[in-house]
Amino acid sequence: INAEVHGKQASLKMMFLHRVTSRALLRHVSSAPQRQNVAMADAVRSWIIPYRQGPLNEQEMEQLWYDGYVIKHNLFRKEDYAPVISSIESMVDEIANKLYAKGKIQDKCENLGFYQRLSALEKQFPSVSVLLHKRGILPPEIASLWSDSRLLGVAKQCLGEEVAGHPVWNLRTKVPRQTQATVPWHQDNAYLNDESWNVMQLTAWVPLIDANMENGCMQVVKGGHRSGKTVKHLCCAGGTWYVETNEEILETELGVDMKKDVITCEVPMGSVLFLNNLIPHQSLDNRSNNIRWSLDLRWQKPDQPNGFYGLKECILMSKAGDPAFTPDWDRWAKINRQTLQLEAVKGKKVDEHMHTTNTPSSTSSSTVESEPELDEFDTTIAGPWMGRWPLVHHNRHTTKFKPEQGKEKWDHA
Repeated sequence: INAEVHGKQASLKMMFLHRVTSRALLRHVSSAPQRQNVAMADAVRSWIIPYRQGPLNEQEMEQLWYDGYVIKHNLFRKEDYAPVISSIESMVDEIANKLYAKGKIQDKCENLGFYQRLSALEKQFPSVSVLLHKRGILPPEIASLWSDSRLLGVAKQCLGEEVAGHPVWNLRTKVPRQTQATVPWHQDNAYLNDESWNVMQLTAWVPLIDANMENGCMQVVKGGHRSGKTVKHLCCAGGTWYVETNEEILETELGVDMKKDVITCEVPMGSVLFLNNLIPHQSLDNRSNNIRWSLDLRWQKPDQPNGFYGLKECILMSKAGDPAFTPDWDRWAKINRQTLQLEAVKGKKVDEHMHTTNTPSSTSSSTVESEPELDEFDTTIAGPWMGRWPLVHHNRHTTKFKPEQGKEKWDHA
C-alpha cells in the first residue's frame, strides 16, 4: 500500500513539474515574439543586433533593447574602484590646496573622507563641486575603468567589434542638498547635434557608492526610446546649465505613461546601469549626508557621427580582428572638452581634428591640452547645447553663451 501511495505521489509530482516547466517554456518562447512586435521606430529597431556572449545574458540584452535600460548587478567588486577613488581624492586635494593658497578657504578639511570632504569645502567656497565636475582632462584611472573588459564587453554586445569612446564623459559630484546637482528629466540626445540622434550611444552609469532614493539615484522612463523621437527641451533648468523637458511633453510625444513607466534605479556599488541616448531619465535629490559620486561613460560605433558639434572626435577602444588592441589615451585624454565647449560658445575657432586612430594625428599644436586659461575658480559651465533649445531661463551659466548678444536678448522665466 505504501509503495502504491508513494508511486501515485511521485506520478502527480512529475505531472505538476511537467506542467510548470511547460508553462515556463511557453512563456519563454512567446516572450521573444511579443517583444519583437513592440512598436518601435525603424531607426531604433536597427540598433538591435544578434546576441553574442558577454557580461549581459540574453534576458538582460533584451531588456536593454526594448526597455532602454538594464542594471547589471555585481559587474565589479567595490575594491575594483579603489584606483578611481584615489584619483578623485587627489583631484579634490589639488583643488583644496589651490583655494587655500589663494585665500579663498581657511580650512582644507584634510581630516574628512571621500564622501564628506567636498561638501565641507562647498560651505567655504560655494559650487566648488562644479570645479571638479568641469575638469576636462581624463585621469588615467578613469580611462582604465572605461576600457575595462567588463564594461567594454557590454559595449561590444551592443555595438559589435568596432567600438569607440564618446568624448562626453562625466564625473558627477552630487553633494547633499544642492539643487544644481539634481539633473531634471531629459534625453542625452538633447545635448548633442541632431546628426547623431539616430546613432546608438550606450551609457554606463557607474555609482561609486550604493546609489538609492535617499542619496539621489536615477529614474528612467521605461520604453521611452521606442518612438525614436528627441522631444523638445528648454534651457536652462533653474540656476544650472542643464536642459530639461517635462512629463506632459514626454507623455504626448513618446506615448509613455509617467505614472506607470517611471522606474527608480537603485544601483549598489559594483553594479552598473546601462542605458541608451534616447531614454528619458533624471536624478533625484541627495537627501543623505554623503556625496553621491558617479561616472557616466559612453560608447558608439566609430564610423558614425558623435554629435559633439565637431569639437572632439571619439577614441577607438576596440578594433575588429585585433583582440590585443588598446586605446591611445595619451593625447586624446589631455584634450580638455570643457575648454573646447567654452571656446565654441564664444565664437572662437577650435581645432577639432582628432581622429579615432592609434597613429599620430595631424592636429595642429594649437589644440588646447591644458585647463582653461580663464579664471581657474570659475564655477560656470556653458556649451553649444544652449543654442539648440529655447533659452527660457537666464542665469550665471547662460551669460557665458553668446555674450555679444547682450542680456536684453534673453527671455526670463
